[in-house]
Amino acid sequence: MRISITHWMRQKVVYTIELNKRQQKIIEIVKDNGPITGEQIADQLDLTRATLRPDLAILTMAGYLDARPRVGYFYTGKTGSQLLTEKIKKIKVAEFTSMPVVVQDSATVYEAICTMFLEDVGTLFIINKNGHLAGVASRKDLLRASMGKQEINSIPINIIMTRMPNITYCFKEDFLLDIAHILIRKQIDCLPVVKRSEDESGFDVVGRITKTNITKAFVELAHDELL
Repeated sequence: MRISITHWMRQKVVYTIELNKRQQKIIEIVKDNGPITGEQIADQLDLTRATLRPDLAILTMAGYLDARPRVGYFYTGKTGSQLLTEKIKKIKVAEFTSMPVVVQDSATVYEAICTMFLEDVGTLFIINKNGHLAGVASRKDLLRASMGKQEINSIPINIIMTRMPNITYCFKEDFLLDIAHILIRKQIDCLPVVKRSEDESGFDVVGRITKTNITKAFVELAHDELL
C-alpha cells in the first residue's frame, strides 16, 4: 500500500510511505472482521500477540485503525491523504510560533533598519509606550522610506508603519492552515501573534508566524509520516 504526500514550496515534492505486507494484511482483516481483538488478529495470521503489537501500534497511531478497550480494533476507513489532511487542519499557531522582534514607536527609521538587519527578519512589530501593538513595518516599508533624500535618522518609524486597526494579526489558538490562507490572500510574509492585554486596552505581541514557520510545519509533518 503506497500513500503519496504532496505539498508545494518552490517545486512539487512527493513523499511515499509504504506499509509492509503484514500491516496491509492486518488492515484487511480488520476491514472484514472489525471489531476484532488483537488475539483474534494474531490467530488469523498464526502469530503471537506480542509479535503483532508493534504493527498494531503503528497502524493505530497513524490513524488507519482505532482501538477500544474490551472491544477491539476498528478500521477507520480513511485514506492516507485524508489522515494527513486531518493532521494539517489540527495544527495550532502556538506549535510553530517564533519570537517576535519589536521596536518602540519612538524609534527612527534608521534604528528600525538596523534592528531588522541585526535580527535577520523581514517584519518588525511596533509597540507603544504601554507595550501594546501599534504598527507593523516590512522590508518594503523601510526600503521605501530610505529612498530619495529623506533623513532616516530623524524620521520616526510611526510615520511609515501600518497602523492599528489596519493590521492583520492572529492568536495562538488559531489554526495554522487558516493563517496560511490569510498570508496567501493578503500577499504578506508574516503576522504578529497577539493576546489581549490585561487592561484590555490593546494587544500584547507574544510571537510571530511566518511563511517559513508554515513551511517548517509541513516539512516536519511529512517527515513524521516517513518515520
